[in-house]
Amino acid sequence: MKRKPQSPESLKVNVQAAQSVLDDVKRLGKSLLNDMEARQVIEAYGLPIPDSRLASSADEAVSAAADIGYPVVMKIVSPDILHKTDIGGVRVALESPEVIHNAYTEIVENARRLMPQAQIVGVDIQTMARGREVILGVNRDPQFGPLLMFGLGGVYVEVLKDVSFRVAPITRQDAVDMIHEIRSYPLLVGVRGEKSADIQAIIECLLRLSQLVTDFPQIMELDINPLMVGEAGKGATAVDCRMRISI
Repeated sequence: MKRKPQSPESLKVNVQAAQSVLDDVKRLGKSLLNDMEARQVIEAYGLPIPDSRLASSADEAVSAAADIGYPVVMKIVSPDILHKTDIGGVRVALESPEVIHNAYTEIVENARRLMPQAQIVGVDIQTMARGREVILGVNRDPQFGPLLMFGLGGVYVEVLKDVSFRVAPITRQDAVDMIHEIRSYPLLVGVRGEKSADIQAIIECLLRLSQLVTDFPQIMELDINPLMVGEAGKGATAVDCRMRISI
């Protein structure tokens, strides 16, 4: 029996909010958004992001963590630093004011020592999301348009290269198929008694990402890595986001 053809869904999004961030970035003459700017864009399209604050001093970092609640993650914010972990620009599971104060100093000093030419905006303090790591990505092909990618996230995507692709805009069935196509799909639904990841949350994020890059042709590249996916019914959180636009 043939599957009935589907059409891409039109989801409720905030086009103006996304447009405003992209316009501000373009006015600055930048093509690469920092992590916080990129998260503002995807948040406008309904992708869930962690609660976060930008700190420009160690004292501000301590105050931000108290507002958000422990444990927190701290990350260097710089348009010039793409691989934050490689330069000691990330700290996770921080649970006390003293540790956070020291971590801020260490993160900034690491960045200045290893990448002295980098512009440092500050340090992002965010709630610590837990779950399975997956990656959502987009690369705009000059012939086919925006090409969506899905796979296991974190370091796994570079090692395993276990990913699936579709040209946007995609349908809900396309999103389902993308998830099922990766070889490591059994890890998402759980092995040896593990609970399944929230597959419906991944589907929703893929659909919203598809609509975003369809609506904004100036988005040339976009990576959400990782998207932390909780257990079934617990949702997902876009922890890190990288975005490049045409200017």
